[in-house]
Amino acid sequence: MTIRVLLADDQALVRAGFRSLLRRDREIEVVGEAGTGDEAVRTVRATRPDVVLMDIRMPGLDGLAATERIVADPALAGCRVIILTTFETDEYVFAALRAGASGFLTKEIGPEELRHAVKAVAAGDALLSPSVTRRVIEQFAHRPVTPVDTDARLSVLTSREREVLQLLAAGLSNEQIAQRLFISPLTAKTHVTRAITKLGVRDRVQLVILAYETGLVHPGQRSG
Repeated sequence: MTIRVLLADDQALVRAGFRSLLRRDREIEVVGEAGTGDEAVRTVRATRPDVVLMDIRMPGLDGLAATERIVADPALAGCRVIILTTFETDEYVFAALRAGASGFLTKEIGPEELRHAVKAVAAGDALLSPSVTRRVIEQFAHRPVTPVDTDARLSVLTSREREVLQLLAAGLSNEQIAQRLFISPLTAKTHVTRAITKLGVRDRVQLVILAYETGLVHPGQRSG
Protein backbone atom coordinates (compact mmCIF):
# COMPACT_ATOMS: atom_id res chain seq x y z
CA MET A 1 0.00 0.00 0.00
CA THR A 2 1.33 3.42 -0.97
CA ILE A 3 1.92 5.89 1.85
CA ARG A 4 0.54 9.31 0.94
CA VAL A 5 2.58 12.24 2.25
CA LEU A 6 1.99 15.99 2.35
CA LEU A 7 4.88 18.45 2.76
CA ALA A 8 4.25 21.69 4.67
CA ASP A 9 7.15 24.15 4.76
CA ASP A 10 7.41 27.80 3.78
CA GLN A 11 10.69 27.17 1.94
CA ALA A 12 10.19 25.74 -1.54
CA LEU A 13 13.75 24.43 -1.61
CA VAL A 14 13.18 22.41 1.57
CA ARG A 15 9.98 20.93 0.15
CA ALA A 16 11.76 20.06 -3.09
CA GLY A 17 14.52 18.30 -1.18
CA PHE A 18 12.15 16.21 0.87
CA ARG A 19 10.02 15.45 -2.18
CA SER A 20 13.06 14.21 -4.07
CA LEU A 21 14.16 12.00 -1.18
CA LEU A 22 10.73 10.50 -0.60
CA ARG A 23 10.02 9.78 -4.27
CA ARG A 24 12.96 7.40 -4.38
CA ASP A 25 10.84 4.93 -2.40
CA ARG A 26 8.10 3.20 -4.39
CA GLU A 27 5.99 2.84 -1.27
CA ILE A 28 5.78 6.61 -0.71
CA GLU A 29 3.87 9.16 -2.76
CA VAL A 30 3.95 12.94 -2.20
CA VAL A 31 0.34 14.00 -2.79
CA GLY A 32 0.58 17.69 -1.93
CA GLU A 33 2.59 20.63 -0.67
CA ALA A 34 1.84 23.73 1.36
CA GLY A 35 3.77 26.89 2.20
CA THR A 36 1.60 28.10 5.10
CA GLY A 37 -0.31 26.53 7.95
CA ASP A 38 -3.67 27.54 6.49
CA GLU A 39 -2.75 26.01 3.16
CA ALA A 40 -1.56 22.87 4.94
CA VAL A 41 -4.93 22.39 6.66
CA ARG A 42 -6.83 22.98 3.42
CA THR A 43 -4.59 20.65 1.44
CA VAL A 44 -4.76 17.92 4.06
CA ARG A 45 -8.55 18.05 3.94
CA ALA A 46 -8.47 17.88 0.15
CA THR A 47 -5.88 15.14 -0.30
CA ARG A 48 -6.29 13.07 2.90
CA PRO A 49 -2.61 12.07 3.28
CA ASP A 50 -1.43 9.40 5.67
CA VAL A 51 1.47 11.52 6.96
CA VAL A 52 2.15 15.26 7.06
CA LEU A 53 5.69 16.60 7.41
CA MET A 54 4.94 19.90 9.14
CA ASP A 55 7.33 22.79 9.65
CA ILE A 56 6.78 24.79 12.85
CA ARG A 57 7.54 28.27 11.58
CA MET A 58 5.38 29.36 8.66
CA PRO A 59 3.65 32.67 7.84
CA GLY A 60 0.09 33.15 9.05
CA LEU A 61 -1.10 30.02 10.81
CA ASP A 62 2.02 28.31 12.13
CA GLY A 63 2.71 24.60 12.13
CA LEU A 64 1.61 24.18 15.74
CA ALA A 65 -1.83 25.66 15.15
CA ALA A 66 -2.16 23.74 11.88
CA THR A 67 -1.30 20.49 13.68
CA GLU A 68 -3.94 21.17 16.32
CA ARG A 69 -6.61 21.71 13.65
CA ILE A 70 -5.67 18.59 11.72
CA VAL A 71 -5.55 16.34 14.79
CA ALA A 72 -8.83 17.77 16.12
CA ASP A 73 -10.72 17.07 12.88
CA PRO A 74 -12.56 13.71 13.17
CA ALA A 75 -12.58 13.43 9.38
CA LEU A 76 -8.78 13.35 9.43
CA ALA A 77 -8.40 10.69 12.12
CA GLY A 78 -6.10 8.60 9.95
CA CYS A 79 -3.68 11.45 9.27
CA ARG A 80 -0.53 11.65 11.38
CA VAL A 81 1.72 14.68 11.73
CA ILE A 82 5.49 14.72 12.02
CA ILE A 83 6.93 18.05 13.15
CA LEU A 84 10.04 19.38 11.41
CA THR A 85 12.17 21.38 13.80
CA THR A 86 15.50 22.56 15.11
CA PHE A 87 15.75 21.88 18.86
CA GLU A 88 17.49 25.10 19.77
CA THR A 89 14.93 27.45 18.28
CA ASP A 90 11.59 25.67 18.10
CA GLU A 91 10.16 25.95 21.60
CA TYR A 92 6.73 24.84 20.44
CA VAL A 93 7.62 21.19 19.96
CA PHE A 94 6.29 19.95 23.28
CA ALA A 95 2.98 21.74 22.75
CA ALA A 96 2.76 20.22 19.28
CA LEU A 97 3.27 16.74 20.69
CA ARG A 98 0.61 17.35 23.31
CA ALA A 99 -1.69 18.48 20.51
CA GLY A 100 -1.32 15.08 18.89
CA ALA A 101 1.71 15.14 16.60
CA SER A 102 3.22 11.69 16.26
CA GLY A 103 6.82 12.81 16.50
CA PHE A 104 9.37 15.17 15.08
CA LEU A 105 12.50 15.30 12.95
CA THR A 106 15.31 17.73 12.35
CA LYS A 107 15.74 19.11 8.85
CA GLU A 108 19.23 17.61 8.81
CA ILE A 109 17.77 14.09 8.78
CA GLY A 110 19.37 11.57 6.42
CA PRO A 111 17.51 10.11 3.42
CA GLU A 112 17.07 6.61 4.80
CA GLU A 113 16.05 7.87 8.23
CA LEU A 114 13.46 10.16 6.66
CA ARG A 115 11.87 7.37 4.66
CA HIS A 116 11.95 5.03 7.65
CA ALA A 117 10.31 7.70 9.83
CA VAL A 118 7.46 8.21 7.37
CA LYS A 119 6.83 4.47 7.16
CA ALA A 120 6.97 4.02 10.93
CA VAL A 121 4.47 6.78 11.61
CA ALA A 122 2.18 5.61 8.82
CA ALA A 123 2.20 2.15 10.42
CA GLY A 124 0.96 3.63 13.68
CA ASP A 125 4.23 3.97 15.57
CA ALA A 126 5.38 7.22 17.14
CA LEU A 127 8.63 8.78 16.10
CA LEU A 128 10.42 9.08 19.41
CA SER A 129 14.15 8.46 19.42
CA PRO A 130 15.98 8.10 22.75
CA SER A 131 18.07 11.25 22.23
CA VAL A 132 15.02 13.28 21.28
CA THR A 133 13.11 11.99 24.29
CA ARG A 134 15.77 13.12 26.74
CA ARG A 135 16.52 16.47 25.16
CA VAL A 136 13.04 17.74 24.37
CA ILE A 137 10.90 16.24 27.10
CA GLU A 138 13.32 17.30 29.82
CA GLN A 139 13.37 20.82 28.42
CA PHE A 140 9.63 21.32 28.30
CA ALA A 141 8.00 19.02 30.87
CA HIS A 142 8.40 21.06 34.04
CA ARG A 143 4.93 20.92 35.53
CA PRO A 144 4.63 20.49 39.29
CA VAL A 145 2.53 17.46 40.19
CA THR A 146 1.56 15.59 43.34
CA PRO A 147 1.65 11.85 44.08
CA VAL A 148 -2.15 11.85 43.91
CA ASP A 149 -1.91 12.80 40.22
CA THR A 150 0.33 9.84 39.58
CA ASP A 151 -1.89 7.36 41.42
CA ALA A 152 -5.08 8.61 39.80
CA ARG A 153 -3.87 8.53 36.21
CA LEU A 154 -1.67 5.47 36.32
CA SER A 155 -3.65 3.19 38.61
CA VAL A 156 -4.88 1.18 35.63
CA LEU A 157 -1.35 0.01 34.85
CA THR A 158 0.30 -3.09 36.23
CA SER A 159 3.62 -2.72 38.01
CA ARG A 160 5.41 -4.09 34.95
CA GLU A 161 3.64 -1.65 32.66
CA ARG A 162 4.67 1.23 34.93
CA GLU A 163 8.24 -0.02 34.82
CA VAL A 164 8.17 -0.17 31.04
CA LEU A 165 6.67 3.33 30.89
CA GLN A 166 9.43 4.70 33.10
CA LEU A 167 12.09 3.24 30.82
CA LEU A 168 10.30 4.46 27.72
CA ALA A 169 10.10 7.97 29.12
CA ALA A 170 13.79 7.82 30.03
CA GLY A 171 14.56 7.39 26.35
CA LEU A 172 14.96 3.64 25.91
CA SER A 173 13.83 1.81 22.78
CA ASN A 174 11.80 -1.41 22.88
CA GLU A 175 15.00 -3.39 22.39
CA GLN A 176 16.76 -1.58 25.24
CA ILE A 177 13.75 -2.00 27.52
CA ALA A 178 13.73 -5.71 26.70
CA GLN A 179 17.40 -6.02 27.61
CA ARG A 180 16.94 -4.11 30.85
CA LEU A 181 13.96 -6.19 31.98
CA PHE A 182 15.17 -9.53 30.54
CA ILE A 183 12.15 -9.87 28.27
CA SER A 184 11.74 -10.05 24.49
CA PRO A 185 11.35 -6.90 22.36
CA LEU A 186 7.90 -8.15 21.35
CA THR A 187 6.87 -8.40 25.00
CA ALA A 188 8.19 -4.91 25.63
CA LYS A 189 6.17 -3.61 22.69
CA THR A 190 3.09 -5.43 23.99
CA HIS A 191 3.41 -3.71 27.37
CA VAL A 192 3.69 -0.33 25.61
CA THR A 193 0.64 -1.07 23.47
CA ARG A 194 -1.40 -2.09 26.51
CA ALA A 195 -0.38 1.07 28.36
CA ILE A 196 -1.49 3.17 25.38
CA THR A 197 -4.87 1.44 25.38
CA LYS A 198 -5.42 1.60 29.13
CA LEU A 199 -4.46 5.25 29.42
CA GLY A 200 -6.42 6.27 26.34
CA VAL A 201 -3.55 8.14 24.69
CA ARG A 202 -2.74 8.43 21.00
CA ASP A 203 0.70 6.85 20.82
CA ARG A 204 4.15 6.44 22.44
CA VAL A 205 4.77 10.17 22.37
CA GLN A 206 1.66 10.82 24.43
CA LEU A 207 2.71 8.07 26.84
CA VAL A 208 6.02 9.78 27.50
CA ILE A 209 4.36 13.15 28.01
CA LEU A 210 1.90 11.61 30.46
CA ALA A 211 4.77 9.99 32.36
CA TYR A 212 6.29 13.43 32.93
CA GLU A 213 3.01 15.22 33.61
CA THR A 214 1.99 12.73 36.28
CA GLY A 215 5.39 12.79 37.94
CA LEU A 216 6.17 9.14 37.21
CA VAL A 217 9.35 10.44 35.59
CA HIS A 218 11.01 13.77 36.34
CA PRO A 219 13.10 16.01 34.09
CA GLY A 220 16.74 15.11 34.56
CA GLN A 221 15.92 11.61 35.77
CA ARG A 222 17.95 8.83 34.16
CA SER A 223 17.05 5.22 33.57
CA GLY A 224 19.84 3.91 35.74
